[in-house]
Amino acid sequence: VQLQASEGGMVQAGGSLLLSCTVSGRTFSPSVLGWFRRAPGKERIFVAAMSWSRSTPIYGDSVRGRFTISRDDAKNTVYLQMGNLGPEDTAVYYCAGRRASVMSRSSAQYTYWGQGTLVTVSS
Repeated sequence: VQLQASEGGMVQAGGSLLLSCTVSGRTFSPSVLGWFRRAPGKERIFVAAMSWSRSTPIYGDSVRGRFTISRDDAKNTVYLQMGNLGPEDTAVYYCAGRRASVMSRSSAQYTYWGQGTLVTVSS
């Protein structure tokens, strides 16, 4: 299974940005797809996750209410719509997948990882 994230970019504070992650490579898709991020000098943290079973997505505390995760089944793609961005959102964002159907906030529970994409928010 390969996960390919879209290019990140630079955005001004208060702006928005859409990331996507496309799954390919095998006949099955991970049951859960999620996003994590690593800010400069900090540990990787959970951002959001959703299951293909259409259960309610889960979000990290720092992004809840500002970010929205969604998916397009036909395109095997998951999206992360980021809004009201601030400099604290500057990070390398990673999409990740796990085969089990239970969503998780732990990066250790995810087997498949995309290459990471840099998002920079200027003040």
